[in-house]
This record gives sequence, C-alpha cells and structure tokens, in this order.
Amino acid sequence: MKYIYPVCIYPGDVSGYTVIVPDLPGCITEGETIADALEQAVDAASGWVLDELEEGRKAPNASAAESIKADEYENGMVSVIMLDIDAYAEKYGSKAVRKNCTIPAWLNTAAEKAHLNFSQILQNALQERLNLS
Repeated sequence: MKYIYPVCIYPGDVSGYTVIVPDLPGCITEGETIADALEQAVDAASGWVLDELEEGRKAPNASAAESIKADEYENGMVSVIMLDIDAYAEKYGSKAVRKNCTIPAWLNTAAEKAHLNFSQILQNALQERLNLS
C-alpha cells in the first residue's frame, strides 16, 4: 500500500527544518536539510500509519495538497511525501506473519508429545542463524 500525504515544512530559527503532517495528528519531525527533513517525515508518517493499521484502524485520508496552507509559521512551504507501508512494515512491523512449513510426521509427533512451541523454536532458530540474538 502506498499513501501520499501533504506536509508543511518550516525553516528553523537558526538551522534545520521542521516538518508537520497535518493529516496525522502529532506527526512532527525535523532534519538538518530539507531532504533530511522530508526523509524523516516519511519515516515518522510511515510509523504513524503502520501503528493505525496494526491496531485494525484505517489510515486517515489525505487532504488535497492545494488545500493545505503552511502559514502557521513564517516561511512555510507545502510539499508531499509518499509512504510505502508494505516496505516499511516488512522492515519495522510488529505484526506476526503466518508461515507454513512441512516436517516429517514422526518429528511432529515427537515435538507435540514434548509440548514444544513450534513458533518459538522457529523464531529462535532464525534469529540465531541470522545473528540477530
């Protein structure tokens, strides 16, 4: 899923830029350059939207960019950012993903008799193999 949201960019008093995403309440970030600030805005907004989706809510509809006025602070500008929520979720999502795998019947029987948690064993093995533990 991809979303496009308008953003308001404001230069700092001394340096840097602040970015506000009006359609995502409380979604505010900063960066040293405009490019950095927009990159940070994509990250912050992606996290904001992913949280909503993982909680079973819909992502807010985006306002039309031309309807957004960056006049809250001096020298404000309006731009848009694009969020690739699928890519972001793959990298940072906490939602569990169902995987189907096949093992020999005798191994399944032995593991069930031992009351083993297949999901936990697979997670541990993957983390160890990937040096993530």
